[in-house]
Amino acid sequence: MSDQSGQISIDDFLKVDIRVGVIVEAEAFPEARKPAYKLRIDFGDEIGIKKTSAQITVLYKAEELVGKRVAAVVNFPPRQIGPFMSEVLVLGFSDEAGAISLVSPDHDVPIGGRLH
Repeated sequence: MSDQSGQISIDDFLKVDIRVGVIVEAEAFPEARKPAYKLRIDFGDEIGIKKTSAQITVLYKAEELVGKRVAAVVNFPPRQIGPFMSEVLVLGFSDEAGAISLVSPDHDVPIGGRLH
């Protein structure tokens, strides 16, 4: 439970299941309100392949994304985005212009691994 200073407990943090997956498919999402890609991310045998959309078209080309390892929250409920059902939330940071840079491990870690 968080207190009034905005701090959370380790138990709160552990509720958010952040895993590393590898993007196996990336394609344009023309129905999205803002430019986005539809992604399929493989999180390994335990979780499998999950879908998401991501507004990352400024810094990434779809073909460059395939094979990239990314971090994503895998335990949010699915969310309808236009005609598409998003199953995970891929994580990133905004640059000064608002373009999203994906969170990705520096080394070749096994897919499905949990963030510590």
